[in-house]
Amino acid sequence: MTTVTHRTLDGWRLELDAPLDLTRPFTSVIDVGLGGHRYEFTAGEASLGAQVAAAAGVGGFAEEFTIAAGTLLIGRRKVADPRTRLADDVTVATWRGRRYSLVTTLYNASTTDVLWLLGAMRIAEYPDGITVIPAPGSAATLLGGSLVLKEVPGLGLLEITGRTRDAVAQLPSWAGLSLPAGELFRDTLSNGAPYFVLAAPAAVVTVLPLASTAVDDVPALLSGMRIAMRAAPRW
Repeated sequence: MTTVTHRTLDGWRLELDAPLDLTRPFTSVIDVGLGGHRYEFTAGEASLGAQVAAAAGVGGFAEEFTIAAGTLLIGRRKVADPRTRLADDVTVATWRGRRYSLVTTLYNASTTDVLWLLGAMRIAEYPDGITVIPAPGSAATLLGGSLVLKEVPGLGLLEITGRTRDAVAQLPSWAGLSLPAGELFRDTLSNGAPYFVLAAPAAVVTVLPLASTAVDDVPALLSGMRIAMRAAPRW
């Protein structure tokens, strides 16, 4: 059995226990509302910011600041629309701590805009992840709960959310397969690929099987999984 604990961006401690390889890194995603706009933040391993910047074509980070006991790095790239001949600035901003990092991608944002956004939140790093909450007196809000993404070899990509009212409302209307871990549903994506949804007592887990996964083995693989979501002090 393998047991891991991951802290979500909104402060919950996700505990996974299963006879599977759970050692792969995880990411936690949450949306923040501020000034009438929605900003997506992703937390993960320390190298995540550099990975996102490279994927966005940002060659490197040109600006560096010290903020919230970590390092804020900002990089930019101009992206031109060949039809309109207009160019947008793509900005990747990442806050890097000792073990984890927090990253967001913005468009046509100045350095002042980035500092204003980060200044509206309190960022804290723990041994099991990063949390963000609106700073006292700021107008920032967390829009919904966080999502945890984790690849499990031999099984698939897991998308895990807390068992909230909204998450339960999106469960299939038919009865699922009863497992020790919860109620399991099977469905297909628009491209015909199968996926599963496990409604556990504490969380809802969407499982996208890997290409190498034997789909018929998924119920047995999930049967031995234990999932807990525990509130944790943030500060």
